[in-house]
Amino acid sequence: MKRREFLAAVPAAAFALSSDRRDSGMVLDNQDIKTNEVELSITEPGGIQIERIDLFPLRYPMTGYFKFFTGPHGSAGRAAVVVKITNSDGTTGWGQALPIAKWSYETLETAVVCLRDYFAPVLIGQNPLDIEGAHIKMDGAIAPGFSTGMPITRAGIDVALHDLKGKLLGQSLAQMWGKPAGGSITLSWTVNVLSLDEVEKVTEEGMARGYRHFNIKVAPDPVFDAALARRVRKLAPDTFLWADANGGYTPETALQAAPRLVDAGVDVLEAPLRPNRISGYQALKKQGALPILMDEGVVSPTDLIEFIRLGMCNGVAMKPARCGGLLSNRRQIEICLENDLMWLGSGLTDPDIMLAAALALYGAYGLQKAAVLNGPQFLTADVLKNPIKIENGTAAVPQGPGLGIEVDEEKVTALMKESGGRTMTIT
Repeated sequence: MKRREFLAAVPAAAFALSSDRRDSGMVLDNQDIKTNEVELSITEPGGIQIERIDLFPLRYPMTGYFKFFTGPHGSAGRAAVVVKITNSDGTTGWGQALPIAKWSYETLETAVVCLRDYFAPVLIGQNPLDIEGAHIKMDGAIAPGFSTGMPITRAGIDVALHDLKGKLLGQSLAQMWGKPAGGSITLSWTVNVLSLDEVEKVTEEGMARGYRHFNIKVAPDPVFDAALARRVRKLAPDTFLWADANGGYTPETALQAAPRLVDAGVDVLEAPLRPNRISGYQALKKQGALPILMDEGVVSPTDLIEFIRLGMCNGVAMKPARCGGLLSNRRQIEICLENDLMWLGSGLTDPDIMLAAALALYGAYGLQKAAVLNGPQFLTADVLKNPIKIENGTAAVPQGPGLGIEVDEEKVTALMKESGGRTMTIT
């Protein structure tokens, strides 16, 4: 069935996000988010269904130092599983799962197994327009723990389904959501150094490429971190300076660090503690030295609601790659807006496919501050026919159906082979 025939076969539209659906937090406890997204159904048997899913495990080569990306046995690079979902009419959607063994419990190997043996098989034959239903299927394949099961891995499926749905409907993600597309997103340059002697070089490298906003990796030493912040602030006095501890402080050192960081010119502190340090987050928020953003622990909308009720944060650093994809992250942004909380845009050193998804999301919701989307800073390869345009520290939001990008499958295959991987097909 061609896309025109498919659209002609659509008899009606109904608003989605019904409150009777329950999963690992993807649906909010009787607090449905208002949305303009329209879910379409097909009455013609076999008219639309997922026919096959292909997986391409690979590693993107990197430049510069970034503490999370050194794999086992000397392998290095940004691990990813590229996901290709093919509809019964031949239309394809692309996504990426972005595991980081040193940042989460999900690895390249576990992502491959979960996608191949658990998530992909339950989606074959399903309606690709029903993204919420796909998440429910995945919940049934791998039960949730404290929160959504294997969220980084399932984000690859979620993004591919959004891309596929947009192509089938002939709409961009923003159009699917009833939002403006947005033109470009300002980016933040990451300063991750082992010595203060490196600060000037790394910061000036970003400035030479047109970046005017910076983020710094901090923890566990508040004294070193304050000195780092002062140096970056001096070099870039007008920057929005964002400190990310990746949960590296103890509750005691975090309370020491926050006042030092604000005195050094930091504007916001992300993930000062591991997310289970509830009383520590409460103490930091009560201290009030800096806005406290959560990151790693916010996976599902339900998680975020509970953390807000517990008084743990002033906002969230959003990452579609972290929280199961765009469906969950959209709802989290809505929750922040409804509760007058800060939301910032970030990522997991996103390569091109996930970068396109993040840019579409942040553009549609009008992100105000510079986004920590540092894939363009650290990654040296791409798999797109036309790479995302990045100039003077800003990234253009791709336009067009779905993610607005065209994946070059030959590039994907070549990079996978260079990484020692092989294609896996589920039908």
